[in-house]
Parts: sequence; C-alpha cells; structure tokens
Amino acid sequence: MLSQQQNDEKWMDYALLLADKAELENEIPVGAVLVKDDQVISEGWNLSILNHDACAHAEIMAIRSAGQVIKNYRLIDCTLYVTLEPCPMCAGALVHARIKRLVYGAGDYKTGAAGSVFDLVRSEQLNHQIEVTSGIYAEQCATKISDFFKRRRKEKKALKKAMLQESENEQ
Repeated sequence: MLSQQQNDEKWMDYALLLADKAELENEIPVGAVLVKDDQVISEGWNLSILNHDACAHAEIMAIRSAGQVIKNYRLIDCTLYVTLEPCPMCAGALVHARIKRLVYGAGDYKTGAAGSVFDLVRSEQLNHQIEVTSGIYAEQCATKISDFFKRRRKEKKALKKAMLQESENEQ
C-alpha cells in the first residue's frame, strides 16, 4: 500500500500530464484530476483561451465533469490534485462542491486562494473547509508554468520584430 506522500505524488504526476495537454493547446499549463477512493472521477486542464471562457480553469473543468459523472454537484470525499494553487474563483467552487482535500503543486503568489494570498478553502467564515496539502512537485509545476510564459514572451517579441521589419520593408 502506498503512503499518503507516494499517493499524492502518483496523482500529481497525472495532473502534470494533463498540464501538458493544456500546453499542447497553447493554454497555460495547469492540470487537475479529481480522485475518490483512489479512482479518477474526472480530469481537466486549462481551456480559457481556446473556449473564450474566463471560467475554464483546470479545476472548474474537472469539477464540472465530476458532477456529470456522479450526478451530484457535491463531491463528498473527493481529492483534487492540481498543478497550481487555485485562484479565488476555483477555491470558491471547491468549497461549494464540498471537496474534502486539495493537493496542489506550485503556489500562486499573485492570486492563490489556498494559503498564498488568500485562504478561502480553510476560511472559518464559510460553511465548508478543505484539508490542504501544498508543494507536491512544486518546482516541476512552477517550472512548467514559468517556461510557458518565457516561451510565450519570446514568441510575442519575435512576432513584433517580424511585423516591424515587414512594415519597414513596405516603406
């Protein structure tokens, strides 16, 4: 039988593979997998850009799918594994869905709502609190996202340079 740490690492490996799916679609590489009794209930990855939907974060995609699978919006006794700390929108959805446990990789020091900037998932003011484990493969998760943004900035810079050269050539 796997220890809790080994089990968390197993599922975070899976979430990292889902983040790769997002990146293949030129989305911010965040992946999420929802697990109950060591079985995948649903999965998701960022689709905000492709779907033109600000709410299409990996966590939301996994929650929406899970609700359809189990025919209930309450995801009692489920654990969500996600490569990046949830934002306030996603944290609120996790609380509303009654997720039991959240495991995330990289902290989000701009909008994280599971301890970094806010702590919505453990707020005593809300009707449900979530058990949180952070930092599982944090470096791998953070590197995946920062490499994506470095590449994207480089691509934008190259495109801008090409457009500038093209306009100079036209003159």
